[in-house]
Amino acid sequence: MKNLVALILISLLSIFTLPIKEQALVVSTKKGVVVFTWVVFLFHPSLWAQPREQLVKVVVAPDHPDWQYKLGEKVKFTISVLQYGNPLKNVKLRYEIMPEKMEPVKTGTLTLREGQTTLEGGTMRVPGFLQCWAYATVEEKEYSGLATAGFEPLSIQPTTELPKDFVEFWERAKAEAAKIPLDARVTLLPDRCTETVNVYLVNLQDLCEGTRLYGILGLPKKEGKYPALLRVPGAGARPYYGDINIAKKGIITFEIGIHGVPVTMDQSVFNDLMAGAISEYWFYNLDDRNRYYSKRVYLGCVRAVDFIFSLPQFDGEKLAVTGGSQGGALSIITAGLDSRVKWPAPIYPALCDLTGYLHGRTGGL
Repeated sequence: MKNLVALILISLLSIFTLPIKEQALVVSTKKGVVVFTWVVFLFHPSLWAQPREQLVKVVVAPDHPDWQYKLGEKVKFTISVLQYGNPLKNVKLRYEIMPEKMEPVKTGTLTLREGQTTLEGGTMRVPGFLQCWAYATVEEKEYSGLATAGFEPLSIQPTTELPKDFVEFWERAKAEAAKIPLDARVTLLPDRCTETVNVYLVNLQDLCEGTRLYGILGLPKKEGKYPALLRVPGAGARPYYGDINIAKKGIITFEIGIHGVPVTMDQSVFNDLMAGAISEYWFYNLDDRNRYYSKRVYLGCVRAVDFIFSLPQFDGEKLAVTGGSQGGALSIITAGLDSRVKWPAPIYPALCDLTGYLHGRTGGL
């Protein structure tokens, strides 16, 4: 659990160096205080699914129950290979030990006579994570297992420095976008509505006139004031259907796309876009912070918050934002740019600590 806390803290620290509740730990900041909130399980029913059981399992575990170590302290990794829950004898094994996502510092092969072995993993002299990957070959098929030991992870610092005018740049960008009329256009999608939820296609004006942001709104039919959830997308382009299951629970949901095109088109259209017009969009105008593709994306997330606050059914206070990968980063960014977001719920956020590799450690994707 502490490793997860550290990873999210690192994300929060690092994301601000870039241009800009039931069973999973997330982090929000309010008045400079780190607050831990349980929200993701409620918002992500897909996380309830159980992984498919494997007949062969490679289990790797460090020798500290909490998986945490002090700098200079040595870690041992125990590797077990199980078949139908029992130790598998005389199995061939290879292993790699390395700082997280870096080149291996120790490799080897051996045969597990009794289905288990213990390896000396070494140590780390700077805060970070040490991984042990193990690969077992059974009946010509390879199975893998991983364990990660954290060395004082709460002491990890971001590698990127804030530009001197960072806050000024984003405050000015938000103020300029706020001058643009929202011009929200809301169209009912009858075939997607349920007995308790109305579903709408929404498009509104983004950071400048003529630039549109599209999304799917799920609105409880029963009169009342409701909390809201903004869902921001992972990388790529695809149609969206909204989070109707959450809306059924009495929560306004607004799931957005970021590419300025309707999110109800067929997947084949988005495939064509990703193969052509928006291929590798994350690099577009990367050398110009005013024209960079993601500037519009980040401000579009703020405009989506504006739209939620414009809804008479919104309670005006309880707003969460969530997403995975690119969406995890956008969750953090949106909360950082807009204090109206009370609960950011990032899932495996990308775009964090991107310059880590320049400093001899892993970086974000």
